[in-house]
Amino acid sequence: MSRRGATLVAASVLILVLALVGSIMPVPYVALMPGPTTNTLGTNEKGEPLIKIEGRQTYPGSGHLNFTTVTYRGGPGSRIDLFSALKGWIDGDIAIVPEETIFPKNESRKDVDEQNTRQMRDSQESAEAAALHEMGIKVDTQVTVDSAQKGLPADGKLQPGDEIIAVDGTKMTTVAQVTESMSKRKPGDSVEVTVKRGGKDQKIPLTTVASTDGKKRAVVGVLLSDQYKFPFKIDISVGDIGGPSAGLMFSLAIIDKLTPGPLTAGKFIAGTGTITANGVVGPIGGIQQKMIAARRAGATIFLTPKDNCADAKAARPDGLRLVKTDTLKTALAAINAINSGKGDVPAC
Repeated sequence: MSRRGATLVAASVLILVLALVGSIMPVPYVALMPGPTTNTLGTNEKGEPLIKIEGRQTYPGSGHLNFTTVTYRGGPGSRIDLFSALKGWIDGDIAIVPEETIFPKNESRKDVDEQNTRQMRDSQESAEAAALHEMGIKVDTQVTVDSAQKGLPADGKLQPGDEIIAVDGTKMTTVAQVTESMSKRKPGDSVEVTVKRGGKDQKIPLTTVASTDGKKRAVVGVLLSDQYKFPFKIDISVGDIGGPSAGLMFSLAIIDKLTPGPLTAGKFIAGTGTITANGVVGPIGGIQQKMIAARRAGATIFLTPKDNCADAKAARPDGLRLVKTDTLKTALAAINAINSGKGDVPAC
């Protein structure tokens, strides 16, 4: 065999070996892809209204207020191969991100799924509170213990389900108030927490310790959550979808259902964004894939969190108008301005 022929054979063998290795070599990356979009004004997988409201007059809507999702492939136990990662880097619809972006170190896939479920639950409650707050409907709050961290002062003293009534005699109704109160204390300080447990108030003395996050904060080792007491029942059912990024769209849909006339004027509006109980819209991940999913579904308007605007503008699909949102109030104003043709519509 000639030298040239031998070189070609060797090169072919090398390419084949590299191809085989690339097809089986797992890499610590995750592929993010456009996921399903769901109309919050429509029905869920069971054919029931995605948002049901009982105890208050509701009104029919029209059009779309879609929340968007991202699906992923890869992660611990099912890593993508090298070739899939390379293909994703080339494909404009797919984002290849480090595995830790989705699965933080020392957290299993189950841990991440459970966290996403909690985030969806919390986002729904925040969305309900934000919608009613925007409409001027009073919502009472209370602080509830989710869990106590083992080995820290609250362990064995504060229990899941305890309602925090007061800290050192000062009434508490939100987690933010508890956090502010604790920020004034130093490690080693004593603190008396009043809780309601089993219908009875109990005063529980605790001694704070230093946090382990390097910030030298005084902590007792308890995870708290705000619980809302709504004046009527709102039920949001989205199946096994997780994460907090549908909050804004839930709030808009609730307001649409509780007010006469369709908010969308029949338009196909999609969007994303976390939301707080006082209506502040926060950034999310996977903005590019969510825009693609929205446009494929037929959306022409996309409500975009202010802090995602730079990335969204750089990857905006043709035919999709980006509307910058920082609060529920500005999102409502923008939609009304689009429908009426009057007023400013903030753009990314």
